[in-house]
Amino acid sequence: MNGLHLIGDLSGCRCDPRLLLDGERFREKCVELVNDSGLTIMDVSFHQFEGSGYTGAVVLAESHLAIHTWPETGGLTLDVYVCNYSADNSAKARKVFDAIIEHFQPTDAARHEIERGEHLLMEPLNDSTGFYIRARHRLGEWQTRYQKMAIFDTAQYGKLFRLDGFNMTSEKDEFVYHENLIHPALAAHNAPKQVLVIGGGDGGSSEEALKHPSVEQVTMVEIDEDVIRVAKEHFGAVHNGVFDNPKLRVLIDDGMRFVRETSEKFDLIALDLNDPMGPAEALYSTEFFQQLRHTLAPGGALVLHIGSPVARPDRVAELAQRLNGLFRIVRPYTMYIPLYGSLWAMAVCSDKLDPKAFTADEIDRRIEHRKLQDLRYYNGETHEGVFALPNYVRDLVAPPRLKHPARGRRLGVVRAAAK
Repeated sequence: MNGLHLIGDLSGCRCDPRLLLDGERFREKCVELVNDSGLTIMDVSFHQFEGSGYTGAVVLAESHLAIHTWPETGGLTLDVYVCNYSADNSAKARKVFDAIIEHFQPTDAARHEIERGEHLLMEPLNDSTGFYIRARHRLGEWQTRYQKMAIFDTAQYGKLFRLDGFNMTSEKDEFVYHENLIHPALAAHNAPKQVLVIGGGDGGSSEEALKHPSVEQVTMVEIDEDVIRVAKEHFGAVHNGVFDNPKLRVLIDDGMRFVRETSEKFDLIALDLNDPMGPAEALYSTEFFQQLRHTLAPGGALVLHIGSPVARPDRVAELAQRLNGLFRIVRPYTMYIPLYGSLWAMAVCSDKLDPKAFTADEIDRRIEHRKLQDLRYYNGETHEGVFALPNYVRDLVAPPRLKHPARGRRLGVVRAAAK
């Protein structure tokens, strides 16, 4: 139901302390303030707690108002909700909400406004920060064998795909993630032929890899076939028909098992996965990285996202150190991903391939020679740019023995040369 929900947490009230103690006294004032706002009272009920505060509820024709006081801490909570089905009652709700706050004179009032009837998609970045996206409609929700999937229609991102309550991809900005995951490594490779994508059931990474004409086959190993089903039905703007490309081999399997059992070698392995939490955590382990290294063809590379250096620097540092302990060349790189709400880090890992060694002109020539089409993000300048790390990111990802200010500008180069 469309409506407005106002929530307030008031503290340090400077009013007469008796206003927080005497429910009957505020009951009369509350009725007066509600009537002044133009809202319609249907019923009023207040309960006085002996020697303490009170709880009050006003039933409105438009919905309700509720208050609870804590005189021992000089605070109260306030809740006003109005439906906007037959008329917009938002201004009336705000008027009585503000009048009650003014009545109690708090030194601090934490206020929250929630528009009801729209989906507010929260995206936590860590325990203390995150962001939200307003969605107009939920188009579908499913519980698969492995995870909870949901699709929403949004004004900003078009169709948006979420897994277990986190944003995965969207129609309008998927290119930021997928192009940056695939092209910096593949463009640096002289003639990539075999690509392995673990995860990536939306098809975006596979579609980007198959833009390179030398690629003979992309093998996608996705554990959850429902992700592929939903992608085929709803996210054609992400995969652009890649599931009909004969060069794409789709395997419904556990990626860890596939890597452990395969004898194939790949020029690029892309981990297109959820964050390393829960069941996905094992896919970011040192043991699995070691197995992936042995699955690479000579000159091949592993690429993966390693998280947000702003919101999860601990995760970025830990994953970088695991990779630094296994590969001769580890090239972290960063870009801002709108759907993830933060600066994001990825890494290309190899024993021979160094994407940072290429200039912008060299990359642009390769893009032209390979006739790479429909690139909305990636070009020679962005290739150079994503590898230009801020100092605080350098500090996070540098091998421990190279974390020294005097060597900060050459951390990656020194390490590669040292080996």
